Amino acid sequence: MTASRDSNRVIVFDTTLRDGEQSPGAAMNMDEKIRIAQALDEMGVDVIEAGFPISSQGDFEAVRAIAGLVKNAQVAGLSRAADRDIDRNWEALQHAKRPRIHTFISTSPLHMKYKLQMGPNAVLEAVGRSVARARNLCEDVEWSAEDGSRTEADFLCRCVESAIHHGARTINIPDTVGYAVPDEYADLIKMLLNRVPNIDKAVLSVHCHNDLGLAVANSLAAVKAGARQVECTINGLGERAGNAALEEIVMALRTRQNSLPYKTGVKTEHITKVSRLVSTITGFPVQPNKAIVGANAFAHESGIHQDGVLKHAATYEIMTPESVGLTKSNIVLGKLSGRHAFKDKLAQLGFEPDDAELNEAFKRFKDLADKKREIFDEDIVALIDDSRSIASQRIRFVSLQVVAGSKGPQLADLELEIDGKVENVQARGNGPVDAIFNAIRKLVPHTAVLQLYQVHAVTGGTDAQAEVTVRLEEEGKTVNGQGADADTLVASCRAYVHALNKLLVKREKREPPAMTATAR
Repeated sequence: MTASRDSNRVIVFDTTLRDGEQSPGAAMNMDEKIRIAQALDEMGVDVIEAGFPISSQGDFEAVRAIAGLVKNAQVAGLSRAADRDIDRNWEALQHAKRPRIHTFISTSPLHMKYKLQMGPNAVLEAVGRSVARARNLCEDVEWSAEDGSRTEADFLCRCVESAIHHGARTINIPDTVGYAVPDEYADLIKMLLNRVPNIDKAVLSVHCHNDLGLAVANSLAAVKAGARQVECTINGLGERAGNAALEEIVMALRTRQNSLPYKTGVKTEHITKVSRLVSTITGFPVQPNKAIVGANAFAHESGIHQDGVLKHAATYEIMTPESVGLTKSNIVLGKLSGRHAFKDKLAQLGFEPDDAELNEAFKRFKDLADKKREIFDEDIVALIDDSRSIASQRIRFVSLQVVAGSKGPQLADLELEIDGKVENVQARGNGPVDAIFNAIRKLVPHTAVLQLYQVHAVTGGTDAQAEVTVRLEEEGKTVNGQGADADTLVASCRAYVHALNKLLVKREKREPPAMTATAR
């Protein structure tokens, strides 16, 4: 797809699989990356940045697999301004229907002095050399000025002009550290459009981080100023405070056509489904008050609001739930409900599980229905999310019995399936949760430190399912795990096991030192 700076078409560049995965704890294995890439492709994003191939063999294999599977979107890989990075990137991308090499180098005085230890002339030379090498391999090249929002204007213009001269057709100006504010960021885009002589030969792109909570505002300001590609992630996933959220940008453009007369190719009805998929795979729950995809995004508790919405939805809803993939369901499930009704319910909630996920979720649903009188949509979402996380795990929960209470000792009797073999152990602890986690450590020895243990009820009532989040840290690598169950202790066990499985993914990647990409 091509776009000019006069076009009203905004290219959506999704970097969930690259920059999003750099968020501490957001480890994904190859199968999980492929599922997200296919969901993004179905949703209609224009470019999928699949990874950073030089960083590890695992990342290389994931980019290569995604490049061979994606049907519609362009597939991009990231590389530094180094020959081996660019060559490795092309090796991973070369079989894509529409490949893009994305190369970058820092351009701000701070980064050049302390990070690169290079002078401006050396950096400028590296820009031309790296872009030319990439262009000799691939027709579509994007160049990024890391820390572009803090780069001196004259030098930035020279770098952009050189990148375009050597073959870049997309120029990305990242707000790498989330420092910009909307008016100055828009002025930066206007300055480039006015001062770079060959800027008409490229699409200007923006990549904003959310350190000041301004990533989406900065991105939209840049679009109004003339940028025609926005780099973003599902749920705003990313390092530190995250990236600009794809769903917020797309829905702002769709909802505010009077102020933002631009369009994207994203099928917004897929947003909720893809948001849930990313949340499940990464173990990062979406905060309830998150715009567009949060549980409370279309909830109305105030009596005045409820009355207004009942009379006319537009009184308090500026977009419909259906526009982002939320549908109202008339199917009420209970313990007598069959597999077909359960599958239809999942479809109405935006889920299309494979057979293994459906079997696991349906079994869990029947167990829950025996314990819980009313099954809410939120219960179903928690079940399918948990079942999806189980599908590709090497370590699986089998059973748990716990002795608890004020007299003690607290004791956990645990069975786990580890690489296909069921093993059993008993362990004591300072409380039931500690006993469970001690039991897991006996069966799966590791040195990870528990950084977070968090419990919340999926719905109201004393019979509500518990959803537990666990965060583990080992040798600087952080992972999140989630688990849901009507029994809080079982949910705790499932969450810890989920986190351990993600830790195994981190170990398998074997990232060489100093090879990770920075958040541009």
